[in-house]
Parts: sequence; C-alpha cells; structure tokens
Amino acid sequence: MKFFFRLYFTLVISLASIPVFCQPQLNVWQVAATNINPSHYYGVTVANGMIGIVSSPNPLRVQDVVLNGVYDNYQRGRVSNILKSFNHVNMNLDVDGYRISVKTISNYKQTLDMKNAALVTTFDVGDKVSVRHTMMALRHLPYTALSIVSISAKKDVSITPMSVIEAPDHLADVRNYYSEIDRPHVKIPLLTSVAKSPSGRHTVAASNSFIFSEPHGSEPQLIHEDWDYNMHLAKFHKKLKVGETYSFSIVSSAVSTAHYKDPHNEAERLSVYAMLEGTDRLLSRHEAEWEKLWKSDIIIEGDEQAQRDIRFALYHLYSFAREGTAYSLSPMGLSGLGYNGHVFWDTELWMYPPLLVMQPEMARSLLEYRFERLEAARQNAFSHGYKGAMFPWESSADGTEDTPLWALTGPFQHHITGCIGWAFWKYYQVTKDRNFLAERAYPVLKEVADFWASRVERKGPGRYEINNVIGANEWEENIDNNAFTNGMAITVLKYATQAATLLGIKPDPDWMLVANNIPILKFADGTTKENATYNGVDIKQADVNLLAFPLDVITSREQIEKDLKYYEPRMAKDGPAMGNSVLATLYARLGNMDKAHELFIKSYKANEVPPFGVLAETAGGTNPYFATGAGGMLQSVIFGFGGLSITDQGIQQAKAKLPSKWRSLELKGVGVSRMNYSVK
Repeated sequence: MKFFFRLYFTLVISLASIPVFCQPQLNVWQVAATNINPSHYYGVTVANGMIGIVSSPNPLRVQDVVLNGVYDNYQRGRVSNILKSFNHVNMNLDVDGYRISVKTISNYKQTLDMKNAALVTTFDVGDKVSVRHTMMALRHLPYTALSIVSISAKKDVSITPMSVIEAPDHLADVRNYYSEIDRPHVKIPLLTSVAKSPSGRHTVAASNSFIFSEPHGSEPQLIHEDWDYNMHLAKFHKKLKVGETYSFSIVSSAVSTAHYKDPHNEAERLSVYAMLEGTDRLLSRHEAEWEKLWKSDIIIEGDEQAQRDIRFALYHLYSFAREGTAYSLSPMGLSGLGYNGHVFWDTELWMYPPLLVMQPEMARSLLEYRFERLEAARQNAFSHGYKGAMFPWESSADGTEDTPLWALTGPFQHHITGCIGWAFWKYYQVTKDRNFLAERAYPVLKEVADFWASRVERKGPGRYEINNVIGANEWEENIDNNAFTNGMAITVLKYATQAATLLGIKPDPDWMLVANNIPILKFADGTTKENATYNGVDIKQADVNLLAFPLDVITSREQIEKDLKYYEPRMAKDGPAMGNSVLATLYARLGNMDKAHELFIKSYKANEVPPFGVLAETAGGTNPYFATGAGGMLQSVIFGFGGLSITDQGIQQAKAKLPSKWRSLELKGVGVSRMNYSVK
C-alpha cells in the first residue's frame, strides 16, 4: 500500500513539474488569415466611408475598389448599380527577374489591424526576400489610399516593384497617362487613368504616386509601361545586398463626377498633396483619426472571442460610414457590389442604431442622405396616388425607386417610409438638437405622417387598415395588415405629432386619429398575428417581434414571451442573420441570458466565411460583408446585454445581466456626451 502511495505521490509531483502549454491569448485588435486558399477566399475591406478596398488572395493586389455614391446602369435589373472603379492600388513584384504569385511565395499571412484600420500582408519569396505590405484607406483623406512596402533581402538580390492601374471591363474610353512634375526640391511621378462609366453618365479617374525616402535626385528612376487599353504601370529596379531592407510608399486617389466636376485633375491633385505630405504625416493623421473613433468602443471582459467579433463588426460600420457627408450604407457597405450598392431599410433599422449610440454625427450622415432625397419620395407618393412622401425600397443616386422590376418589393414594401421617419426622431431623442428637429426631422416626419394618413383604408373604428403590402417577412407578398408595417405606421404618426407639438406647431389631428385606429391583429390565443391571412408558415426574418424591439409597441412581458415562443421556431434557418439578433435582445431584456447568448452567437457565427470570418448574409452564404448582420449583432450587445434604450429622456440604461462567460461589459463613449455605461 505504501508503495502505491509513494508511486502515486511521485507521479503527481512529476506531472506538476511538466510545463503547461496554454492556448495563446487572442489578439482582440487583430484578425489574421494564415490559411489562404484562393478558391475559397472572401476578402476583408479597408475603407474610410468614401472608398472601399477589398483584399485579394493574390499578394500585393486587391479584388475590388468601390467609390461611394457613384452609380450607373450597367448590370442586372435595368436599374442603377454602384460602380466598380479602377484597381489603382495594385502592385506587381519581380524578384531576380521572376514575377511573384501566390504559388511562388511562402509564410503568407494577411492581418487586419482594426485599431489602425490597416491590412498588413507578409510573405517570403524563397530564400531571397521577405516582404511586408501595409494598406489603408486614409481616414483623413476620403479619396486616398496609402500602401507601405518593405522588402528585406536574405541574399544579394534584384527587385522590380511596380505600381499598376487596371480598368475593369465595363469602363469605357479608358485613357492612361504618365507624367512627372520636376521641381528643385522634389520629383512627383503621376500614374493616372481616366474613363467613362458604362452609360457615359460619369467620368472616373484614378491616380497614384510613389513616395521614396532618398534625397531628391537619388530616388529610383521610374519606367512607364502602357501594355494595353486597360492596364499600365510604373516600375523601378533596385539591387539589394544581403541584410538590406528597402522601403517605399504609394499614394492612390480616386474620384468621379459624382464628387467633382473635373475628376482627372482632382485625382492628380489629391495624389500630389498626399505625396508631398509624406508617409509619416499621412500615417500619423490616419491613426489619430481612428484613435478618435475608437474612443467609442465596446469592451468585454471574460470572452476574448466575443470581444474580437464585436469589435470586428464595429470596425466595419465605422469603416463604411463617414461623418459630415450625405452618404448612406448599403447592406454590404463598401465591401463590394452586393445588392447593387442600394440603400434599404437595412440602414435605418439595423446599421443606424449602433452608429447613433456610438457615433451620432456619423449616423447623421445617413439621415442627410434621406433628407436630400425627400423631394423624390414626394414624387413617388404622388405617382402611387398617395400624399406626403413614399421612400423607395431600393435607393441609390437620386432617391427614385431602384428595385428591379421582377422583385415585387419596390412598389409594396412601404414600411421603409416609417423606418426613415423613425430614424429621424431617434436622432433627436439622442441629441436633443432642436435645430435638427426643426430643419430636418420634422419636415421628414410630417411627410411620412401624411403618407400613412393617406395610405390607410378607413373601414370604421379600429379598422384603418393597411392592405396589399410586403412586410419585414418578405416571403409573404401582397398581404393585409402586416404586424410590423402597421406597428411602424402607428409609431411614426405619434412621433410626428410629438415633434410638431415640441416645435409649437399644431399637429394634424388626423395623424393621431389614424394611429389610434390601425389594428394589430391577434390569433384566438392572443398571439400577435403576422398578417391577416398568416397561417403559421416559416418566416424569412423577425417581423412581429420587432413590435417589442425596437418599436416598443408591445411592452407586456406576457405578450413578448408569447410572441417569442410562437415565432422563434418559425424563423427560417436560411434567413438573414439579423433576425436572431432581435430575439437575442428580447431574451436579454427578459433576463433569460442563456437563451439570449445562444441567439447572439447564432446571429453571426455561422455566417463567418474564410479566411477572416467576414459575415455572409446567411449561414453558409457567400456574399460578404453583410453589414446589416453586423448592425443587428451590435444591437443585441448594446440594447440587450448593455441594457440601453433610446427614449424621450435620451439614452437610458436599465438594470441588465450578462452571459455567464462575460465578467463585465463597458459601452464606452456613448452619445453626444461620450458617456460610459457598464454592466457587471
């Protein structure tokens, strides 16, 4: 017995002396891709609210460059499409006379640095050189990108870096230019391309320039090559000794006639400006702007994976929007050409609320987009026989309807008009900006209220019906008295009345009459009915449950629980991501944290695609980046686990609970006062 005890004791001591190799700590500011498979690759985007640059699996190259606000009719549906512009940040690299590719490099890694909004790519070319390539869309220069390249020699080697501008096939009348501005103190090379959009509506231009560290007169001599109509480049040769590192930068600017009357000259001016600013100043100012943005952050203790995922979502919304503009957000942001770059309800109901709480002035830009298109919405209402303003389901450049004809949503998905009015009022609730209320919010709310007052069919008390619509659940078409549509109409009619009263304007009494007589239908057992003919079939996404959040039309705990119990199992497994985030928020508010956390994870995790984990619209989908889903996921954190609400008293926090794995949650830099809210 003593022997066995002695043996056991010896084993315990021996095992205790063996080092324990813990899983390395997750970097919550970085998203890295090391297993890069070009056939199964979904890029990550660096963007600044005006230009979006989507990464490629091929080293030193990009997949897409998207300019915000530039639309033309050139693809499907006989409607406007966001314009894919020049790939003006592409590069080639020859090492000892051989062109590198994904097949000839090793140790290939791409890392998104969210803190500084930079994509860092590193790789080796055999035993010859190591390369580090850093790319960013400069936050302080909305039309300009910066690439920084460092090449370290492992042996004596010859390198030929190339800056390349390529035109996608749909651009017409492509013209390539190369020039050098020679001054006593500097030489500025300019590689420039100009083209027409497919219909000729716009002129687009892109220009770039090298930044060298050598004194003027000692910098590399550039060689310009114009290969064919859609590609040209500028290159230089350099010999490196073993152990030597050579660094240079490229600034690249792109604009169109949607932004400037003379895009050719403006693109070159912007590149000249950036080149003369120099790499250090550009980098410093870019990082300073992102440091300001990250003063509004979400911090979690106890769950590093959730922390990184939440910050990844926040990074994308910050990247896709920009303060001081009148540009909005499409479901895919600036990550590509998905949904034609059009603006839907996704903006106001899903992406806008997190921005409103975390970055109010960035959120205001989204509202300015709608305000500038108010007259088009008035014309749309007139065309359909209604009063007020009827906003289009899909909007792009001028605010007219851009839904393809085959999709019935355009003429019938009227709830978007309510969503827009709702968003304007929410901005006032957060900011208490009376000038905004008078000059922006009320003019929109009045037109929205007039629309709903003319849209209802008055069939007697309690029967001011809204018929022949498509609700949030788009699988049920041309139905009557949709729950969400009716609930949103009630909400904005009340908001319009409230806004008028605050401004000392006599509200139209018909608005409240209509609001008080729009029905919210129920089944016999009291469950809220999705529409007049709904019979329990699966639904695309949350509809009825939106009445509890974010509308607060339904506030009874019993009713909320009843509706959750009925509709959660009927939510389609292949529906879009944001539906589960609504359910997660509601369960969190009810105090059921296990269920809330389960649905929070379900709202995005299955939608991640390789190699960065950017979000597709649906589980197993392939169309990233789905910014709508990111907005929904963030709402479940802010308004669910964080306990925040937007009320007439501003942003308020209710008592909240956290998932068991989370030790604490801090919502940092919230609202115009930059308040901090915590849950422990």
